[in-house]
Amino acid sequence: MIERYTRPEMGEIWSERRKIDAWLAVEKAVCEGWNRRGRIADAAMPAILAATCDLDRMRQIEREVDHDVIAFLRATGESIGPDARFVHIGLTSSDVVDTGLALQMTAAADLLNAGLARLIDVAGRQAVRYRDTPMIGRTHGMHAEPTTLGLKIAVWFDELRRQRRRLALAREDIAVGKISGAVGTHAHVPPDLEDEVCRALDLGVAAASTQIIQRDRHAFFLAVLAGVGGTLEKIATEIRHLQRTEVGEAEEPFDPGNQGSSAMPHKRNPHASERVSGLARLLRGYAVTAAENITLWHERDISHSSTERVILPDACVVLDFMLHEMADILDRLEVNVDRMASNMELTKGLIYSQPVLLALVDAGMDRHEAYKVVQSHAHRTLDGGPTLLEALAADPSVNTRIDRNALATLFDPGHQLHHVSAIFARLGLNAERGAAASGQAVPATAHDISHEP
Repeated sequence: MIERYTRPEMGEIWSERRKIDAWLAVEKAVCEGWNRRGRIADAAMPAILAATCDLDRMRQIEREVDHDVIAFLRATGESIGPDARFVHIGLTSSDVVDTGLALQMTAAADLLNAGLARLIDVAGRQAVRYRDTPMIGRTHGMHAEPTTLGLKIAVWFDELRRQRRRLALAREDIAVGKISGAVGTHAHVPPDLEDEVCRALDLGVAAASTQIIQRDRHAFFLAVLAGVGGTLEKIATEIRHLQRTEVGEAEEPFDPGNQGSSAMPHKRNPHASERVSGLARLLRGYAVTAAENITLWHERDISHSSTERVILPDACVVLDFMLHEMADILDRLEVNVDRMASNMELTKGLIYSQPVLLALVDAGMDRHEAYKVVQSHAHRTLDGGPTLLEALAADPSVNTRIDRNALATLFDPGHQLHHVSAIFARLGLNAERGAAASGQAVPATAHDISHEP
């Protein structure tokens, strides 16, 4: 784990102490199962249930035996005494390691879910706050038609909700244990004891296993984490574009005392968003490795084990950090509505070409002819000619079908944004939510467009 990106609660979940405590919980639950069946005497249980594992002693033993579970069992046994002989009856290392890992992964998934829920709430509030704040929509990086900042964020909101549903599925998939022995046959531990142990640990049971829980589960989990990271990168990339000097429509927070460059005092770089973009690449790499871990020799080998010591903790740590970072960026996003308004005028009305095209078609002009007429004037405007409205108003093929006043109404962004509120209704986003979040009144319709954030 990288300390720079490790937040305390997630770091604790993946700590050595938490892992060994999970192993202890598994071993004790198995011993309780054997005790209920009479294989372990009641007199032995107090010492077993009070067992601890000294991490320093475990590491010392591991240097000798080169096997972490054996070292764990010996260090734990020293805290029990003679009754340590009852610990690990019928088990193989992976019974303990994989079931304990499930406890850590489900805890990590719950923490990621909380972070995702917070980000969804921030996105929902900001979407409503800026629902009627107009800006230019871009396709291929070029000006297309008007949209609103709120609608842009609402798209993120909806995608984040989908990612949260996927995370719930992935959590369900990895929330299973196995106590089935060396090759999964239950040769030395009955299935009903496995059921009891997993139930005591609040886990499901891997219905069929080899020596390990099958790694398709872990691969799916990391694929979902990588997918969430992809959505965060998508948001971060958009903010980075909007913060470019030539665009200047929105900026990530820049706190007092921050410095953007060691050489250039004027810089306000989108460093937090860039950090999110970079970390998303790590998540995709982890997901690839997890997918490759699905294929193991026969009932198992340990080629997956070394990679999982890195990819599972780090993927959870990285995504936890990214969720927190993005929630802060969106919550304190600095929006330049005046720049948005001025950028919409850069192309001198070209962004209203489609309403004009459709109006000409409705007025009886052939669609292909109408397209060529509007396109020819648009290209003149791009080349430094008059605004598109002026050019069209002077064209007899246009003004004989649409008078100047009617034509001018087509150059109102409100006409292209009047269904935005319906989209928000579909998403369950309402004006009251945004107003409460921003402390400001929210315009009721897209025609009542505010130039204030």
